[in-house]
Amino acid sequence: MTTDDFRPEKKITTFYPPQRILMGPGPSDTHPRVLAALARPTLGHLDPVFTDMMEELKGLLRYAFQTANLLTFPVSGPGSVGMEMCFVNMIVPGDKVVVCRNGVFGGRMIENVERCGGIPVVVEDKWGEPVDPQKLEDALKSNPDTKIVAFVHAETSTGVQSDAKTLCEIAKKYGCLTIMDTVTSLGGTPIYMDEWGVDAIYSGSQKCLSCPPGLSPVSFSERVANLVKGRTEKVHSWFMDINLLLGYWGSSRTYHHTAPTNSLYGLHESLVMLYEEGLEHSWARHRRNHEALKAGLKTLGIEYVVAEPYRLPQLNSVHVPAGIDEKEVRRRLLADYNLEIGAGLGDFAGKIWRFGLMGNSSKIEKVIFCLDALEHVLADLGMKVERGAAATAAHQYYAANPMPA
Repeated sequence: MTTDDFRPEKKITTFYPPQRILMGPGPSDTHPRVLAALARPTLGHLDPVFTDMMEELKGLLRYAFQTANLLTFPVSGPGSVGMEMCFVNMIVPGDKVVVCRNGVFGGRMIENVERCGGIPVVVEDKWGEPVDPQKLEDALKSNPDTKIVAFVHAETSTGVQSDAKTLCEIAKKYGCLTIMDTVTSLGGTPIYMDEWGVDAIYSGSQKCLSCPPGLSPVSFSERVANLVKGRTEKVHSWFMDINLLLGYWGSSRTYHHTAPTNSLYGLHESLVMLYEEGLEHSWARHRRNHEALKAGLKTLGIEYVVAEPYRLPQLNSVHVPAGIDEKEVRRRLLADYNLEIGAGLGDFAGKIWRFGLMGNSSKIEKVIFCLDALEHVLADLGMKVERGAAATAAHQYYAANPMPA
């Protein structure tokens, strides 16, 4: 036997991905400035120049989350790792945790509670509807020994946004800590971590931050920091133990793991761009593009899943028109236009499309392109449409609603 016996039968050469337009639930299109940052020379993760950049990164994340928390940094891993970090550090076996579920990602929170040995109490709401604050209050009244309340701010599977401020106020009223998922909301819709009183928050790099997947920004309040420091048993994860990570992301720069330096360059650049644009401007841009897309979809008779007051501007979930093969539409958009949109998950599988307008994918030209492509595909599949009406409606909205200075 020789090394050639293990050669792949097919000749493999350098991989060159096609140039897609990503308008699904994530990832979003990576900004060229971020791609350029990723290609810069690799430094050691303890290099003093790199550690200076880490300090800037933490400050930029505090701005994005609107918090003064010292314990704010990016975790090496996708948003799912940030989620697990919150639960594994804050829960000890036997802790009661109220989890609000109104979509796929609330369900993942329940899974985390169970794997940490906690006792989940589930507040259930219909998919496509926000978390009902009264249901949360009722659950806390019935479970006065609850330690933590966990909820998803922006539910990616449905495109609905819940009232985080009110949910946190209720949790605080009953003496509970809070965990909030902001994977889809960070940078695209308002988040005020300190003002709302959120204790633990996590997000992802690949959505409204226009960065590739692989990093999860997190932030923890002083209450969480004290809770973790006071644990009498070790956190049930070595890699995600906040006490150990503080040695690397804190002032001592103690070796913990080999941080993904080039990925962190990219996140740093994306946050610099957010800082330059300004949070309020970014939120307004996402809102404006959402309204233009909505105007175009209306001409096609396409209706939204979520009621107007609770819709996420950056994640537009809509019902598939009657008689249309939703999978075929997505296939044709990808094959003919290099355009990716999202399918439904869980209860919504086969029933909805999800249009992402996140970060670098939230642009006028991409909204118009998406509407044009969708209109052509639907017409080809036999649906009656007025050619050009969708893009015209979007243009009219843009003309009547310029971006504020």
